[in-house]
Amino acid sequence: MKITKIITLLLVGSLITVYSCSKNADKKKEKAAVEEVPEAKQMEAKTIVGVAANNENFTTLVAAVTAADLVETLNSVGPFTVFAPINGAFDKLPEGTVATLLLPENKEMLTSILTYHVVSGTFNAAAVIKAITDNDGKFEVKTVQGGILTASLLEGKVILTDTKGNVSTVVIADVAASNGIIHAIDSVVMPE
Repeated sequence: MKITKIITLLLVGSLITVYSCSKNADKKKEKAAVEEVPEAKQMEAKTIVGVAANNENFTTLVAAVTAADLVETLNSVGPFTVFAPINGAFDKLPEGTVATLLLPENKEMLTSILTYHVVSGTFNAAAVIKAITDNDGKFEVKTVQGGILTASLLEGKVILTDTKGNVSTVVIADVAASNGIIHAIDSVVMPE
């Protein structure tokens, strides 16, 4: 009788162990499924907004893109070429300008300024330089905002001139994203 109880206890113990192992395997599968989510976020991080959000030089730009509700647009398929002002570019604006632009009542103006920095299509540095040289030193490109930016070369660097005559220099070129390309610029260009 004692042997029967011992065998019964061993069988029950074995079943509990098998059940526990099965539950742990299920938990590992669930954990693996949850761990796949960051991979999806990494894919999103490869879009223009994702690249900018992961770069400390573009914190002001990302805040502005968020305030203007352009995140979804700049995460879309594209392709886009973005002339992205670095934080120092926004610092060059008159004091209080950025804070004012980020106010909800100025969303339309902010959107206009930001989309003036975006061009449909992908223009890497080599393509921009070729277009400049092929067009007698100036390449006019229409922005998503509808205005024109003029690209030219100055001392071997690509510069952008806005419709008001303000100039910005490309300081970092060809930052790849899944939906286009980013060129970092040192000044904010302004539409009319």
